[in-house]
Amino acid sequence: MAGNLESPEARQSALREVRRMLERQQYLAQLAQQQDPQHRALVEQLAARQEATALSMLLSRLHAADIADILEGLPLAERKRVWDVVRDERGGAVLVEAAEAVRGWLVDAMQADELDAVLQQLDADDILWIADGLPRASLEKRLAQFSSSEQQWLASAMAFDEDSVGNLMTHEVTVAAPAQTVAELVARLQADGTLPPQTDAIYVVDSRNVLQGRIALEKLLLVNAGTPLAEVLSADVVALRPEESAQEAVNAFERYDLVSAPVVNHRRQLLGRVTVEAVMEWMHESSHEDLLGSAGLAGEEDLYAPVRESARNRAYWLAVNLCTAFIASRVIGFFETTIEQLVALATLMPIVASIGGNTGNQTTALVIRALAIDQVRNDNLGVVYRKEMAVALLNGVALGCVVALFALVLYHDAQLALTIGLAMLICLFFAAIVGVSVPLLLKRFDRDPALGSSTLVTAFTDSLGFFVFLGLATLLLV
Repeated sequence: MAGNLESPEARQSALREVRRMLERQQYLAQLAQQQDPQHRALVEQLAARQEATALSMLLSRLHAADIADILEGLPLAERKRVWDVVRDERGGAVLVEAAEAVRGWLVDAMQADELDAVLQQLDADDILWIADGLPRASLEKRLAQFSSSEQQWLASAMAFDEDSVGNLMTHEVTVAAPAQTVAELVARLQADGTLPPQTDAIYVVDSRNVLQGRIALEKLLLVNAGTPLAEVLSADVVALRPEESAQEAVNAFERYDLVSAPVVNHRRQLLGRVTVEAVMEWMHESSHEDLLGSAGLAGEEDLYAPVRESARNRAYWLAVNLCTAFIASRVIGFFETTIEQLVALATLMPIVASIGGNTGNQTTALVIRALAIDQVRNDNLGVVYRKEMAVALLNGVALGCVVALFALVLYHDAQLALTIGLAMLICLFFAAIVGVSVPLLLKRFDRDPALGSSTLVTAFTDSLGFFVFLGLATLLLV
C-alpha cells in the first residue's frame, strides 16, 4: 500500500532519494559507453533495468500526491524518466494530483495513445477535475467510454464555470427513499460493501429526486431499526447551488464544519455533492494562483518550464510595470529643479513611496480577502472606506512624526522635516483609498482582484508619493 509523506522533511528526503537514483542511472549509462562496443548494449540494458526496478519500488511505496510533488521538483529530463516509470500503472492518479502547470507538461509529453491509456485509469469525477487541461480529441474519446448517465452528468457539470460549485461536485452520492426503514437502508449499504469517499450522511430524496433531508451515518446506529427514514431525517440541510462560486462552498464548509454538502438545482432536485477533499484541492490551487497573481504572474508557472514559456507568462505585467515606472519617472522629472536645489529630497523620496506602497498593499490584501468571503457589498462600502482612511490617518500621524524627527536630526532643517511629515500623512491617506478602490474596480470589470492588484497599487502609490512630497517641497522649501 502506498504511504503518505506527511512532513516536508519526508518529501524532501524522498525527492533526494529519487534524484540519487537518477544520478546513479546516468552514471551507469556513461560507464556503459566506455565498455567494449560488443557488450555495450547489454550493459546499458541491464543497468537501466536494475535502476528502473529500484526506482519503481521506491515510488510504489509513495502516495500519488507525493509522486506529483516529486515530479514538480525535478528538471524536465529527470521528470520524464520518473513519469515513464509510474505512467502505465498510476499515471492517472498522479495526473489528478499534479499542479496545473506540471499536469500540462505531462499531458504534452505523452503521445495520444499514451494519454488515452492514462485516462482509462480515471473515473468521471477525475476527468471532470482535469478536463480543462486535456486535448479535445482525447477528452471526447474518454467521455464516449462512460455510461450514458455518466456522460449526461459530465456534460452538465462541464457546462459550469471552472471556479463554480458545479465544477467541484461529484456524482457519487448515496441516497434513500423516505419510506425506507433504517434496517432496509443499513442492509442495502452492507450489500453494496462500500461508500463514496467523505460520506458522512445519506441524502433522502422523493420520487422526483427532490431533496427531503439528510441522515448522519452515526444516527443509523442510534435509532430503532424499524423506523422509517422520514421520521428520523434532518430537514435542516446546508445545500449548495451549482452556479454558485467555489468560494461560496469554501465559506459554507468553514462556517458549518461540513464534510460534504449536497448540490441542488432551483427545484431542489439533487444533482450531486461537494466533498471537503474537493474544496481543499480548490483552495490549494486557488491560493497558488493568488500568490503568483499578486506578483503579476498569469496563472501557475512550472519552475522548470522552458525559458520562452516562462518569459511569455511574465511579460504582460512586467510591461504594465514598465509603463507605470515611466509615469513615476516623469513625475520626478517635473521637479528636477527642486531636487537640484535641495539634494536631501532625493534621499528621502524612497521613504515616502515605500511606506505608501506598503499601506496600499496591506489595505488591498484585506479587501481581496473580504471580497472572497462576501464581506464587502455596495451597502457597506462607505464603512470600509471610512475605516481604512481613519487607520491610514492614525498611522500617517505616527509615522509622519517619526520620519520628520529623523529628517530633523539628519539635516537640521525644520521645514524639510515638516514637509516629509505632511507628505507621509497625505500619501498614506490616499494609499488607503487606492488600496480599497483597485480590487473593487477589478471586481467590477470581472477581473480577478488578486491578479495584478499589488502591481497597480504600488504604481499608484509610488507616483503619488513622489508627486506629493516633491510638490510640497516646491511650495514650502524652494
